[in-house]
Amino acid sequence: MRATVLSRYGGPERLAVAELPRPVPGSGQILVRVAASAVNPVDIEVRSGRAAARVSHGFPMVLGWDLAGTVAQCGADARRFATGDRVVAMSAQTATGIGTHAEYVALDERLAACAPRTGDLRRAAALPLAGLTADQALELLDPAPGDTLLVTGAVGAVGGFAVQLAAARGLAVQALVRPGDEEAARALGARRVFTARAAIPAASADCLFDTAGEPSALAAVRDGGRAVSVVPTRPLVAARGIDVRMWFVEQDGGRLTRLSRLVDDGVLTLRVAEVFSLATVGEAHRLLAAGGTRGKLLIDPRLGN
Repeated sequence: MRATVLSRYGGPERLAVAELPRPVPGSGQILVRVAASAVNPVDIEVRSGRAAARVSHGFPMVLGWDLAGTVAQCGADARRFATGDRVVAMSAQTATGIGTHAEYVALDERLAACAPRTGDLRRAAALPLAGLTADQALELLDPAPGDTLLVTGAVGAVGGFAVQLAAARGLAVQALVRPGDEEAARALGARRVFTARAAIPAASADCLFDTAGEPSALAAVRDGGRAVSVVPTRPLVAARGIDVRMWFVEQDGGRLTRLSRLVDDGVLTLRVAEVFSLATVGEAHRLLAAGGTRGKLLIDPRLGN
């Protein structure tokens, strides 16, 4: 099978297409023929070497955490899915060594969920990592109905899901976005939209979800409020009795099942910015690193064949 392989840490040029043996699903595993995977900031951190301390396996390695595809084979004792089922899944690549930028991926069936029934299967690859991150972080914040939540990077991959999930829970969402993204934030469910941190009234939010690395946004949270960040390179600093947390996404097939249903119910929208081939994953890395993408950058292993 074809896969995009990293042979050593460095720039995007270190990524190259290689032929690898097709995985054989073990006990409790499924083999998925990948329709699409996605590029995430963690892939850039791993490829560059900045996340080397968190990587549990050596070279060569296949990057990628998200996938959408069809079950090609079930291993022994794997009973949740059947051959031909459409699935989505997230693999914590730094810990498992199982990357998704490949034509086939074998992984524990408990990490997978039925893909949304509606829409193109390829687009479903936009859901797993970003959707799980947003949903798990919101659960950690535990806002009450009617609370005001400030989301930074509110039209990004994680931020966009956070706004939609929060609005569906009856929260009053404030969004911090780049100029030009105001209408996009409102369309996702934000009630108030700001394009500069200084414009947000002090202590106007009960909770903060920082997806953009904006530590100064803590000033918008009331005394004794709650805040969570998913940007370890720019952590929040606790002040004024605010409960500050850092969150790293966890694999969870059960939760992903619920998120997939929310897509079918129209609560969550899957946003895709651009689709690349295995041979052009490096270009996707450059585009994501430049910032400003609105929607996921997907990898279709069928392109370029």
